Parts: sequence; C-alpha cells; structure tokens
Amino acid sequence: MAAAAGAPGAAPVLTVEQARQRVMAGLPRVQERERLSIRHALGRVLADDVVSPIDVPAHDNSAMDGYALRAADLAGSGPTQLPVAGTALAGQPFHGSLPAGHCLRIMTGAMLPPGLDSVVPQEAVSVVDGRLVVPAGSVQAGQHVRLRGEDLARGRPALPSGRRLRSADLGLLASLGQAEVVVWRPLRVAVFSTGDELRGIGQPLDEGCIYDSNRHALLGLLQGLPVEALDLGMVRDDPAALEAVLLGAAAQADVILTSGGVSSGEADHTRALLARLGQVTFCSLAMRPGRPLAFGRIAHHGREALLFGLPGNPVASMVAFLVFVRDALLTIGGATAGPPVLLKARASGPMRKRPGRTEYQRGLLGCADGEPTVRLTGSQGSGILHSMSQADALVVLHHEQGDVAPGDWVDVMPLQGLL
Repeated sequence: MAAAAGAPGAAPVLTVEQARQRVMAGLPRVQERERLSIRHALGRVLADDVVSPIDVPAHDNSAMDGYALRAADLAGSGPTQLPVAGTALAGQPFHGSLPAGHCLRIMTGAMLPPGLDSVVPQEAVSVVDGRLVVPAGSVQAGQHVRLRGEDLARGRPALPSGRRLRSADLGLLASLGQAEVVVWRPLRVAVFSTGDELRGIGQPLDEGCIYDSNRHALLGLLQGLPVEALDLGMVRDDPAALEAVLLGAAAQADVILTSGGVSSGEADHTRALLARLGQVTFCSLAMRPGRPLAFGRIAHHGREALLFGLPGNPVASMVAFLVFVRDALLTIGGATAGPPVLLKARASGPMRKRPGRTEYQRGLLGCADGEPTVRLTGSQGSGILHSMSQADALVVLHHEQGDVAPGDWVDVMPLQGLL
C-alpha cells in the first residue's frame, strides 16, 4: 500500500476492488520447503510440480465385468459365438495362449491380453456350452477398455506447484507410488485482540465489558488454511503493552492479524504506534460491514512481518478476513489463489442496499422451483455475530448496486469450506 503510513488526516476511501489490489500487490512468498509423507500433506501447498513417473493405468484393462474379445472377430450381422479360452482377474493376468477367434472371461481392472481390444458386459451376453454368444450390435470396438496411460502418461504433469492438496490429490499421489511430497512450510500467523473492554472466557464480565469473540473466530478461520496460528491473547489499550506485543509478534511470525484499534477513536493507539514501528496504511473502505482496515509491515531487528488490522466489530472482522486476508495468506504461503467464488441465486425477499459501497449480507441458501434462492438471516448489524453463525453464504451486493427486489438474481459467496 501507499507509504503515507499513520499520517494524520482522513484515511483514503477505497472500493473493495481497489483495496484488494493494494493488498495483493507485491506480497512476499515463503521460501522454506518441507518434505512430508502424503498422510500428513492434506491442505498443504506443493512447492514443486509432480510429474508422473509411470503410466496410469499401467496397462490396458477392463472397465467392466464381462468378456474380452477382438472386435474384428464379431459377425457383421446376427449373433457371434466365440469359445471362452480362460479367465483374467485383477492382479491375476491370463498367461495362456489365446487362439484367434477366442474370447476371455475378464473382471474389472484385469489386464487385457495383447490382441484383444473390446469388452462386452456380462449382462449383455450369454454362455452356452463354453461358447460366448454375442448378440449383433451389443459391443463396439474399444468399448469398456481403459487404455494404458489414459489417466496419466509417464512424464506428464500430475499436479502443479502452488496447489493446495485435497483428498483426491493424495489418492492420485498414492496411485503414482509417491510416498512423500515437497511442500512450502506453513506461514506463522500471530493473532491478538485489542481493547480495554475485552474479557477472556471464564473471567468476570465487568460493567461495559464484552467477551473476546473476534480472536476465537479468526483462529477458527485460520484452521482451514496451511498456517501455524500463534494465539497472543488480548492486549490493553495501552501503547507500551501494544508495542511489546507487536514487536514480539514481528520477531516470530510472518503475518500479524489484529482486530480493533484501527478506527479514529481516542483510545486507538495503533495508528501512531504503527507509523513508528513500520510502514502501514489505514484505509476507509466503501464496504459494509468492515469500513476500517490497516495493512502494511512491522520491522523489528531487521525482520519484517506483514500486518492486517481488522475492524473490531465481530462480523466486520470475519468478512474483512474473507475478502482481503484469506487470499493474501494463501498467496504468501505459495498457493495459487484467487478471489472467492461467487454463484447466482434469486433473492427470496427484498434487500436494502445503498449504491456507492459493496455490502456483504448474511444469507441462507435454498431452492425453489429448481432454482437456487437466498434469504437474509435477519438484522445485518456488524456486531450481530449470531447472524453470521446462522449464515451459510454471504450475499454480495456490488458497489453500484441498489435495492434488490424479490426474485432478482444476486451474487452469493458460499461459506462452506471458508468458515
């Protein structure tokens, strides 16, 4: 972001897209690699391309239980009768001689002997006195055969670097005989909340105080990412205490994630302190919820850590994380990341929206008349965390968009896999 960190005066007002571009521009990348067993690599980010060392499948094989034959042996009209020369099972190939004009009983996954090029399902044929009876037109050349290397050919890319490994990827790696993979080390992300009004779970809730919910929500959001979260607890609205925590976080973390203290309130000491400790820009976003945002770097003993200062209201903090922080963390951690996927749904009821800002309203997905629908969870105040707990999607109402009428199509961001 721009270098006018902590400067007095009003923060620049940015659209969501402008702020995303500034956050994503010039992000550093993690450099350290690790070699892991595939059993422990789920969700981690590949540091190198994986190239297939073998053909998958390793040989032509049957995709069905049935009979393998040569398509050229089939009669042009009427049924064809072929002697059954033997049986091939998965892992137990047929090794005998197969004369011309003969077929083979074969099971799914069994190796296809040389010369045979088609498989007819067992339910489409009959066997009479050891001879297969194939009705005319019941099999086409090459039918129900999985060819050698049709999934992956030897030497071809199997998985690209930057990919977050999913369960299917682990299965693919195992199919290639790969017991280990090289991945980027996880980012270390330090998290803390600021505010004299905050109390920890189990502490007495004094007058005017609230329990710290933001830190727990943010730590939960981090669990779905390839990061190591460092819980630094709560920090008072005290410049000395805040400085000590920030410097300690910069010494051990790649990224510092805070909530609260980024608006222009009297007790928000973050601005002046960050101007002295690093290069941080404070932005006022054309966005609801989540208007204030801080982003930049904290330096300590020649080491730098990125800092994201999120709003103090619970829903605003979570939405800002999903819109700005999540993709940045993935990118820094070596993953190929992009903006959240948006789907279309019809509004079940009216939605109020003021043009000139992007709004993220909490919604519940449904279906009516075969079309996806979305309805709001109720009051959309940025402090109403219960509405975020109920939601399974965010309704994204774009910058220039106005009020939404029932039945209008709107963009939605499904929250499954994000929260």
